[in-house]
Amino acid sequence: MLKDLFIAAVILITATSPILVANATPIKAQALAHNSTAEYVNAPFLPYANPDAPTGGTLSLQASGTFNSTNKWMTTGVPVIGTDYLYDTLMTGSLNEAFTMYPQLASHVTYDPEDTSWIIYHLNPAARFWDGTPVTSSDVKATFDALLTKGPMYIRSYLGDIKEVQITDEQQVKFVFASADNKEILLTVGQFPIFARSSIDTDFEKISLTPLMGSGPYKLGRIEAGRSVSYVRDPNYWGRDLMVNRGRYNFDMIKFVYYQSDEIAFEGLKSGQYRFRPENKASNWATGYNFPAAKAGLIVKESIKNQNPVPMQGLIMNMRRPLFQDIRVRQALSHAYDFEWMNKTLFHNQYERLQSFFHGSELAATGTPSETERQVLKSLLAKLEPIQRQGVLKKWQVPTSDGSGFNRQGLLKARQLLLDAGFYYDDMQLYQPDGTPAQIEMLMTGETMGRVLLPYIRNLKRLGFDATLRQVDGPQYYERMRRFDYDMAVDVFAQSLSPGAEQTGFWGSSAADEAGNHNTIGIKNAAIDQVIERLGDAKNREEIVLYTKVLDRLLRAGHYLVPLYGKSETNVAYWDQYRHVDKLPTNAIGIDYWWVDKEAEARVNSYLKR
Repeated sequence: MLKDLFIAAVILITATSPILVANATPIKAQALAHNSTAEYVNAPFLPYANPDAPTGGTLSLQASGTFNSTNKWMTTGVPVIGTDYLYDTLMTGSLNEAFTMYPQLASHVTYDPEDTSWIIYHLNPAARFWDGTPVTSSDVKATFDALLTKGPMYIRSYLGDIKEVQITDEQQVKFVFASADNKEILLTVGQFPIFARSSIDTDFEKISLTPLMGSGPYKLGRIEAGRSVSYVRDPNYWGRDLMVNRGRYNFDMIKFVYYQSDEIAFEGLKSGQYRFRPENKASNWATGYNFPAAKAGLIVKESIKNQNPVPMQGLIMNMRRPLFQDIRVRQALSHAYDFEWMNKTLFHNQYERLQSFFHGSELAATGTPSETERQVLKSLLAKLEPIQRQGVLKKWQVPTSDGSGFNRQGLLKARQLLLDAGFYYDDMQLYQPDGTPAQIEMLMTGETMGRVLLPYIRNLKRLGFDATLRQVDGPQYYERMRRFDYDMAVDVFAQSLSPGAEQTGFWGSSAADEAGNHNTIGIKNAAIDQVIERLGDAKNREEIVLYTKVLDRLLRAGHYLVPLYGKSETNVAYWDQYRHVDKLPTNAIGIDYWWVDKEAEARVNSYLKR
């Protein structure tokens, strides 16, 4: 995904010069790093790869919902999962570093560290599309022109600092930016897939199950409409010997099997319809792995730790609705959520309550603000309403209950907040200050979140809200989310260890009214805008951590969502045929670097054929 690799300063790393010294003369870089040294620029392969890993076998996983397109870069349609395997990017990131980029389609870059209003990407002359034609600067320019004019709004916003993409020769493409202020954009452009110009001209906006021409390690295999999609490893893949790809892409086939409910998907794992499952259901993890294959030792359960922020999963409140304008109403809705009871009753006490938008990482704001945080906040306080102003200066704690299931104190607090906001009761029903009934419709798709939302809705009804749960199919859900057509919904905000300009898409005022952007809450807050701008202009790691913590405090104190739950580990369960190196990457499970043990696979196949 493209939400997680950003830059505030660029450092040159070469074999002869490990540290960049500012120089007015443009220089060539073999790797780009984020306020640090690229550790692996001279390595033969990445440390979480096994260059001797056997190739072959199939990685099979589950997917939810449905699909009607192979292009996720257009504004309509429901894309199939896994299309990133079809495309190379100009550079690719390290899973052990906060933000370091190594060559893929581009062999190196040229830029001026004192004038970051431009950068030149030099294409690898060996780079080829599947049809054998070379990847040229014309393809790069056509790709970015299409993304900037026809792509999803959040992508256009994200790349908004691109002023022009220039072709300097067949293998050199120059990105010119609107200013030299957004230093992270130099690397941002390196993260995007590159399509063949010929397919962009004819197929970019077409809802189709024929993908745009790519240069990636896999080609589209078989599609069973609404049921499954597979990707087949290209034996002629041009980039298999690149440093970043050694020991990577070991599976001959990657297959996603679609299910309409998680319960049925779990049965699919049991029967071997697919064989690798990230387990997000606590009850399954605690008690569900007692079926025959698991008892026979053919299923591996593994909890994999990582250092990334735990994605903020929350019940968002659509600030475009008048109901949520008063911060006291938003506070009340948080007090109505009873995590302690749910964790005990539904989740076997396996989850943590999310206390931060960057939970579990060094970026999370803890305790009261430090002196440096206070200095940043000082100039922002006048822009905040009183409750938010008080909240950013205090030690943060989400509301807690006694876990009894009644949440009496939380509901009493919520009721008083609503009364303070001018709400009133008539015949046991809650009304807004203008006399309209207090109604909330929660939008969801699938069945997974139903058991979480229904107890919450019962609490809202106890407060007097006319609260309902609206379940719709996938295409309708995605379209309504694009158009911000909901009162409340569950959303997930995944973060990297290097937040930057992408935060504008999540929380920036400019994104609030752009259909299809990621500001699903509709936040318009001048203080938040200012901190995001400072974060994008950060000059070192210390400033990134500082401004991220301040942003965290502002978001929490605004009560824009009801934080739900998560954990700092990824639970995976898989049939005992997959293998990985002993030390996995620090920021991901790195599934692209796993492989199949063919003897173990044969045992699994023999068991399933019984």
